[in-house]
Amino acid sequence: MKIVSAVTALLLSVGGLGVATATTAGPACAATGASTVAAAPVKVWMAGDSTMMNAGSCPIGWGSQFAPYFTSDVTVQNSAVGGRSIQTWLYEGNVTTTKNAAGECALSSTAYSSRWTAMLNGFAAGDYLIVQFGINDGDTACPRHVGTARFKELLGVMASAAKARGVKPIFVTPVAAITCSGSVAVGNRGFVTETKAAATAAGVSVIDLHARSVALYNSLRLCPNNGDYTTGAVGAFFCNDHTHFEAAGAKQIAGLIATALREQGIGLATYLK
Repeated sequence: MKIVSAVTALLLSVGGLGVATATTAGPACAATGASTVAAAPVKVWMAGDSTMMNAGSCPIGWGSQFAPYFTSDVTVQNSAVGGRSIQTWLYEGNVTTTKNAAGECALSSTAYSSRWTAMLNGFAAGDYLIVQFGINDGDTACPRHVGTARFKELLGVMASAAKARGVKPIFVTPVAAITCSGSVAVGNRGFVTETKAAATAAGVSVIDLHARSVALYNSLRLCPNNGDYTTGAVGAFFCNDHTHFEAAGAKQIAGLIATALREQGIGLATYLK
């Protein structure tokens, strides 16, 4: 009986060790597997005007300085074009110089521009779309003129098309020009409220670049300014106007967007360096 009891005890001991070893090994393997999972590559698509566009010399849009803020998992496709309102960007060549009964620039065709069509065909689930308009849209004349209701409508069109393809839209209010009231930089753009309202209606993230850029100009003490945009801190930041950027200025504006992504907990921030 003592021999049988001893053998039984030994078998139970060995069995216990086997269970313990298996239990310990499971989580260890799972943890190892989790640590090897890399972030899925994404593309950031950008639609906007000259303050966002790619360029090698003035005017340099902030979109051209955006990619260096991200890891190699991000590809930036910047399709911003100078002089465009949201409607002329979307319907290039099909916006007439005549206003319709609603006071909007009439379309000769509802066919989309090649740039928007390329985006729609290139979007992949998990990508991001950054949209910034509002600087040229306030033009009173066609083809650039866009009313506030139409502006919000077209932002909604872009957001819906992107979301339908699994792409996450981010709206950006128009970046401020440098306008001084004495020693203080002040806001000067329209369509800020409309951009925010469209973001709320579409359920997408919005970055208030207008407010952030004004705050940056004040932190850099770019005011007062006598209208000379060629020298000093203003000359280093802006082209020879009050609106467009030198490379150094564009880089700082892009940095504002990167900061906003982090502060607002927007998913794209995961890919920032």
